[in-house]
Amino acid sequence: MSRRKSYSDTYTGAADEGIRQILEGHSKDDDRARLKKVLLKVINNELTPRQKQIIMLYYFHRTDTVTIARELGVTPQAVSAVMSRARLRMFRILQYYL
Repeated sequence: MSRRKSYSDTYTGAADEGIRQILEGHSKDDDRARLKKVLLKVINNELTPRQKQIIMLYYFHRTDTVTIARELGVTPQAVSAVMSRARLRMFRILQYYL
């Protein structure tokens, strides 16, 4: 069975852009700076090594899921599944800080 070549990156929603803005923002806003600090702690301390690797590639290196899948030797669907679980975990933990 061959892999699908026409897989598209589905992480383009408002939540995804919100995470990108928090992580890439250079704002002096104290709340945003605090949220960024907490989010980075969650990524480093609460995610599995695979989740952390994929999150770092996706958000910090701006790599799309198809390229990540190629680099890791898995399917794009597997990358999407890991991303979904990681984002859900991050949001669950962030609820306690907000």
